[in-house]
Amino acid sequence: MKDNKIQITARCPIRTTMELLGGKWKLLIIQQLRSGKKRSHELKELLPDISEKMLFQELKMLTESGLISKATVSTKPLKVFYSITQIGEKTYPLLKSMRNFALEYEEFISEDS
Repeated sequence: MKDNKIQITARCPIRTTMELLGGKWKLLIIQQLRSGKKRSHELKELLPDISEKMLFQELKMLTESGLISKATVSTKPLKVFYSITQIGEKTYPLLKSMRNFALEYEEFISEDS
């Protein structure tokens, strides 16, 4: 009988997803961009627990991965806006599934109490 082991490789889809979206802030940033483009200070207000350094680090990583885009408007002073890309929109079902799981989990935990 053939053994159907799951092989974890460098290009494993789960690993790729975790590399792109893992961590405390990336999905929360994407969630905030669902309602439209935002400037960094708007994101900081929506995510008050994130440090400015971490916010810019995560924005840079999300931009480099192509999940969000950065646009600069050449006014004085320069204005920078972040928005979700077409591939970034593909995370929406994942966000919805994670939300639904959390709600079901909270219900499960409260039943045990």
